[in-house]
Amino acid sequence: MPQLLVTVGSRSGLHARPASLFVRAAARQPVTVAVGRPGQTPVDARSLLSVLALAAGHGDTLELTADGDGAEARGALDELAALLADDLDAER
Repeated sequence: MPQLLVTVGSRSGLHARPASLFVRAAARQPVTVAVGRPGQTPVDARSLLSVLALAAGHGDTLELTADGDGAEARGALDELAALLADDLDAER
C-alpha cells in the first residue's frame, strides 16, 4: 500500500470547506484512501466527520494511504496530496 506524507496548506487548516473538497475528491477515487496523523490510526478519507475530527491545522503533517499498489493508487494519493498542500482558503 503506497503512503505519502503531506503538509496541510490551507491557512485555517482542514476545516469544513477544505475538508469537504478533500472528501469529495477522495470519494471519486478508484481506490480507498485513508488519512491520519503519522503514527496514529488513519480514518476513511471519504468521511467528512472523520476528516474534520483529525483537527488538522495549517502546517500539520498528514499521512495518506491508498489500498492497492498500482498506478490508480499512486494517482489517487498524488491528487489528494495536491489538494491538502494547496491553500484552499485563498481567493481564486
